[in-house]
Amino acid sequence: MKSYSDNEIIECLRNRQSYVVSYLSDRYLPMIRLMIIRLGGTDEDARDIFQDGLMIIIENIDKKEFALTCKFRTFLYCICEKLWGDILVKRKAVANYMRRRLDEREAGDFTDVIDDKLYEDIFRSVFESLEPSYKRILSLYWEEMSPQEIADKLGLTYGYVRKKKSEAQAELVRLVKSHPDYRRIAGEEVLTDNHLSSSKKILHSGK
Repeated sequence: MKSYSDNEIIECLRNRQSYVVSYLSDRYLPMIRLMIIRLGGTDEDARDIFQDGLMIIIENIDKKEFALTCKFRTFLYCICEKLWGDILVKRKAVANYMRRRLDEREAGDFTDVIDDKLYEDIFRSVFESLEPSYKRILSLYWEEMSPQEIADKLGLTYGYVRKKKSEAQAELVRLVKSHPDYRRIAGEEVLTDNHLSSSKKILHSGK
């Protein structure tokens, strides 16, 4: 494989020479994948972050005042690390929000006994099982993009995005509620409540 200097990489990206993207993918995607997997992500997350990172770099390169002040490898890694960190923060916030907003008529109070780490694990597992279109739309929505901005970015209609977002959220809640760990904790809480109720009756009858 031909090697490129950092300056050559910058010039190739500036001139939109696609072959350098393949070169960068072969050379640096494994590094980004390792970082993201260590931080709880997946191969698909790594590919998405790598592509988004390159887009940010290209946007910066197009600015007249741009100057590379470190190794390209370091520049790419820092951008991807920041992107993934932002996504983790948003996913955690959304997971906590979803935990609080689960239908109380069905969930009762047992969600209080699920610690944040367990819920995040459940949420991540469920989110990764969603169909790609649901994951993409929800991810953009959690990045605080409006439905119209999402529609423009993905080349979809506003109404389609609103419909898909609603379907994705409903499916996410359904899958969380049907997750084995979630159901197990729900069952334990119900058993505890029944046990306490029976104990109170026994104590009361013994007075």
